[in-house]
Amino acid sequence: MLFNSFEFIFLFLPLTVCLYFFISRLVGSLSAKILLLSASMFFYARWNPAYSVLIIGSMLVNFGLGKALPAHPFKKTLLMLGLSGNLGLLFYYKYVDFFIETVNQFTRQQWPLVEIVLPLGISFFTFQQIAYLVDSYRGLTSEYNPISYGVFVSFFPQLVAGPIVHHREMMLQFSSPANFRINGFNLSKGFFIFLMGLAKKVVIADTFGVVANTGYAGVELLSTQEAWITSLAYAVQLYFDFSGYSDMAIGLALMFNIRLPINFDSPYKSKNIKEFWRRWHITLGRFLRDYVYIPLGGSKQGTPKTLGNLFLTFLLGGIWHGAGWTFVIWGMLHGLALVFYQLLQRFRFQVPNALAIVFTFLFVNFTWVFFRAADFSDAFTLLERMIVQHPGSSEFFLVANKYDSPVWLIGIILLFCPNSVEIGERFKPNLRYAILIVSLFLLNLLYLNSMIQQDFLYFDF
Repeated sequence: MLFNSFEFIFLFLPLTVCLYFFISRLVGSLSAKILLLSASMFFYARWNPAYSVLIIGSMLVNFGLGKALPAHPFKKTLLMLGLSGNLGLLFYYKYVDFFIETVNQFTRQQWPLVEIVLPLGISFFTFQQIAYLVDSYRGLTSEYNPISYGVFVSFFPQLVAGPIVHHREMMLQFSSPANFRINGFNLSKGFFIFLMGLAKKVVIADTFGVVANTGYAGVELLSTQEAWITSLAYAVQLYFDFSGYSDMAIGLALMFNIRLPINFDSPYKSKNIKEFWRRWHITLGRFLRDYVYIPLGGSKQGTPKTLGNLFLTFLLGGIWHGAGWTFVIWGMLHGLALVFYQLLQRFRFQVPNALAIVFTFLFVNFTWVFFRAADFSDAFTLLERMIVQHPGSSEFFLVANKYDSPVWLIGIILLFCPNSVEIGERFKPNLRYAILIVSLFLLNLLYLNSMIQQDFLYFDF
């Protein structure tokens, strides 16, 4: 089931919200949490019922390990077993075919691929549970019941593509009595934020996606201008697709009186690569900092070690995003850029803000090519055509012009306007916002009926 489906918007969501607060008032909070857990598992099972067993098994094992860790006499060994199990599961479902392909290339063997369908959200719920185990080992978790833990892991607004939430910021919310009482302001504000995120996805991201997909499908035919249009279209598509999903998650959670962390803060306004990673996919950056960079030693072991830790952290971040050498290169490039930035800071080198934003965006846009391209051949072909002058085909522009609507201008302008979080903070339940909600709702309905709808990009990660 997808957020951008009629089934979700007109059936699942209103039914779940109504039942949640009705059961909470009539029976109690525990029953409401059971309902929310059941609804979340149904939401996940609509994609592939067989993988429900996977996530349920993962939750049961990790909850048991988390409860046992604080007082276990061999807790370090137990933690290693838990981490190995989670990472092993992630490796099997996400990376085993990539590993086999790499071995075949280097050994000239023909080992058959496993060809497993990637379970939705496995990267996200695995990282959440790894953080839970590590914090349990450190004695930072409390005694939680399995229902609360199950809701923490499987809460449907953020289950499939984040934000990556931390138990500290979620568990107490699922235990607060106030959160089980219907709140009209949170309902209306949450629905408003959800509609803004939905518009980002179906109106802007999917429109740019048509052009990006057309360009990447035939990179060898593109002119220099068309290559730039292709790369920029994907940069805009990716931002509005993933930030749109995160906004929808935040809005949906708020309807249940749950506050999820912000995941995007206008990253294309960044003046350097370090700032970019403080604004882009914030919860992933937080996880990598707390559970990879700092355990490696962080910045406390001298400059060479610090830079090495920084590079390794972003290399692992690239691998997390996808099973392919293009993602490895993408992570390496961002790691090297951060190392270069750290070294440059020693010289107190200053660049005018406007120029710094342009330089940062150009670097990010060039590296997105590796993130999106099917292989190195396509990536280097597109980059070469962006740099070296080439004539191109007119067929690409037939597609580009077809979707060259005001959406293009609106999408680019919105990148530099107040973001949806900032707009949401100004929300007031008055006539002005009521008209805006109705307008967004009708606009989304119009585009939901269009033929250009595409899956969320981060479903592949």
